Amino acid sequence: MDDNNLQTIDIRRILSLSPIVDEYALGEDFIIGEVSGKRVEKSEALLKMLKYPVRFDGYIIFFLKKGHFSIDLNLNTFEIRERSLLMSVPGNIIKLSSFDEGHISDAELLFVLVSREFMSGIRFDFNKVFHESIRFWNNPCITLQDSDLTLAEDYFNLARKIVSSNQENKREILRALLTSFIYVTIDVWTQQLSNAHVKESRSSARVNQIFERFIALVTEYHNTERGMAFYADKLCLTPKYLSKLVKQASGRSAPDWIDAFVILEAKNMLKYSDMAIKEIVFALHFPNQSVFYKFFKAHTGQTPTEYRKG
Repeated sequence: MDDNNLQTIDIRRILSLSPIVDEYALGEDFIIGEVSGKRVEKSEALLKMLKYPVRFDGYIIFFLKKGHFSIDLNLNTFEIRERSLLMSVPGNIIKLSSFDEGHISDAELLFVLVSREFMSGIRFDFNKVFHESIRFWNNPCITLQDSDLTLAEDYFNLARKIVSSNQENKREILRALLTSFIYVTIDVWTQQLSNAHVKESRSSARVNQIFERFIALVTEYHNTERGMAFYADKLCLTPKYLSKLVKQASGRSAPDWIDAFVILEAKNMLKYSDMAIKEIVFALHFPNQSVFYKFFKAHTGQTPTEYRKG
C-alpha cells in the first residue's frame, strides 16, 4: 500500500479489524449492520476505531433510531439524535466524539458503508450534491419525520434481505436500490433545508462560496501548503481579504482551519499507520521533528509519541 494511503480506512480494513457478520457484507464494497442489544459486541471494534480521527475512503450512512451521540466531520461537530440520518462522502475525516458506552446496548444504530468503486456504478452524481454545496457540507444530518422514518427503515430492511439472499445479481440490485434511496433522501434534505434557511443575499452567498472553495483547497493541499499566500493566490484574493471572508463565514480564522486539518492528518497517521514519526514529519512537510513536536503539542497538549501510545 502506498504510504500516502496508510492512514485511510476502507471496508477491507474494517472487515479485518471488526467481527461484523459476514452475511451482511458484499465483498469489500458494501456493509450493512446494526448496533443494538446483542449486536453491539459484533460492531464494537468499529465503534472503537471511530473514537480516533479516521479518513474513510467510501460513503457512510448512519441511521439512528434510538439513542444519542456526537460525531465530528472535518472539524465540525454534529449531534446525532433519535430519528437522525447522516451521510458522509469519501475523504471526510470522521471521529466519534461522544457515545455513552454504559447505555450503548440501549441504542439502535443502523449503518451502511459503501466503497467508492461500488457507488461509482450508480447513475447519480453523489459528490456533486453533497460535496459541492456548502449547505449540505454544513448540514450532513437531518431528522426524519414519521413517514420518512418508516421509509428509511423499509429501505434498510430490504437492503439487508438482498445482501443475505441468494440472488445472483446482488450488486446490480443494490445499486438500483441505493439510487432510489438517494433520490428520496435528497428530496427530504432539500425540503428541510428550504424550510430552515432564509434566502441568502448575494453577498452572503459569495462569502460562503469562497469559504467552500477555501476548505476544498485546504483539504487538498494542507499536507504541503500552510501559508495564507498560497490559498489567497489560488482564489485570486489578497491574504488579508481571504482571512476576513473565512472569519465572516465560519467564525474561525483561516490559519486555524489549516492547522486543524494538519492536526487531524497527523493524528490519523499516528493512530492508523506504521509510519515512523520522522516519516510523518516528512509526509507533512515540516522542516524537522522538533518543529513538528512543538506544533503538535501546542494544539493537543500531548507529544506525538504520547498520542500514539495513548
